[in-house]
Amino acid sequence: MVKLENISVLYNQKTLAVDDISLKVEQGEFLGIIGLSGSGKSSLLKTINLLVKPSKGRIYVDETDLTKLKDNSLRQIRREIGFIFQDYNLVERSSVLENVLVGRLGYKSSLKSFFGLFDNNDYKIATEALEQVGLKEKTFVRADQLSGGQKQRVAIAKTLCQNPKIILADEPVSSLDASSAQIVMDYFKMINEKRKITIMINLHDVNLAKKYCSRIIALKNGRIFFDEKVGDVDDQQLQELYQ
Repeated sequence: MVKLENISVLYNQKTLAVDDISLKVEQGEFLGIIGLSGSGKSSLLKTINLLVKPSKGRIYVDETDLTKLKDNSLRQIRREIGFIFQDYNLVERSSVLENVLVGRLGYKSSLKSFFGLFDNNDYKIATEALEQVGLKEKTFVRADQLSGGQKQRVAIAKTLCQNPKIILADEPVSSLDASSAQIVMDYFKMINEKRKITIMINLHDVNLAKKYCSRIIALKNGRIFFDEKVGDVDDQQLQELYQ
């Protein structure tokens, strides 16, 4: 469960990106976040694992208040929160397997993390993650030889290696063609349904949100404009959101 209480994000002491948002997301939900560019979608998502620190408010994962955690405790709980970026966040010259194994670093000591020391269990978990996103045959291929859609699936596999309860995805398909975007979204949906992982995903494409998500929240000027089950979102609401 993710719970935000009165979250605000202020940049440079003058730009209010997120304005007093409260939100509760149950375990296993597939939540789509939509809105115009600059509406606060990325800032909101990044507060959940404190990539962006809120100016005020509380963030809970289950019963833990992340805003009160010290570095080591925050590092441990971040293992449960995967984050997938629009630009894949891969090491292009490393192999697919090497990139996916990065997802295991949160379970390693500082020394093992520094030297990239992994055991047989780590390799097993990484291989299984690649199977889950249909890329086992690309295990030893360099990341820079993959298509955009394949790179994003590697990013998903890397995140699965964390064994997360929650996956946050910030515009993960906005740079992909329609076919690749649908494939990536299919894998998000499969992971959500089979592994009961909570997914919170920022999307520009409303049609993708309506097709894959179970619930949609819309942001406008840093505030929640509407919060609806996907079947209850109507054209009038969308017109008002994007006008």
